[in-house]
Amino acid sequence: MNRRLGVVGAVLAIAGAVLIGTSAWAGGGFAGSGMMGGFRGAISGPGTTGGNGVAGGYGGMMGGPGRLGASGPAGSTSPGPGESGFVAGTTTSPRVVRVLAGPGYTFTPSTIAVAKGETVTFEVTSMGGLTHEFMVGPAADVAADKDGTPEVADIGMMQTKSVTVTFDGSGPYAFACHATGHYEAGMRGTITLVG
Repeated sequence: MNRRLGVVGAVLAIAGAVLIGTSAWAGGGFAGSGMMGGFRGAISGPGTTGGNGVAGGYGGMMGGPGRLGASGPAGSTSPGPGESGFVAGTTTSPRVVRVLAGPGYTFTPSTIAVAKGETVTFEVTSMGGLTHEFMVGPAADVAADKDGTPEVADIGMMQTKSVTVTFDGSGPYAFACHATGHYEAGMRGTITLVG
């Protein structure tokens, strides 16, 4: 009996942490202040979406300073294309864009703006209990799950992995998760070329 209660308690604690994080990310809860500093702060650090606190202070739990911008609410370490102060990423100094995989079968952001010819490092964090992958490149190759298309696989819960891509073609570009059934459930997004 005590063992069952312990297991149930552990499951409830994990579910609560995921729900609190999701709620804070979506704009509810304590996003931006308080003990956790807001889940958004934990992902992107201080800035428009960040907070100050144990997890959301400078450096955050999962990343450095961030801001809400053209690259979406998951954050970027610098302004995106079309924003004041934008500097395109290069092969020696890629621009970092953070992406959330999940919870469920979603990516946040689902549309990411990049400059033509820019090099971007995507830091992908899996949320929830599902294991995801992140494939990015020419839209036709991503849709076909073509071998050789840049990707990171087996991104487990609250794990972050990265992949760096240079957008030197004419596009269109996309990203997706091809874990069994995920793409079919709509887990994909688009890359918008600017310039």
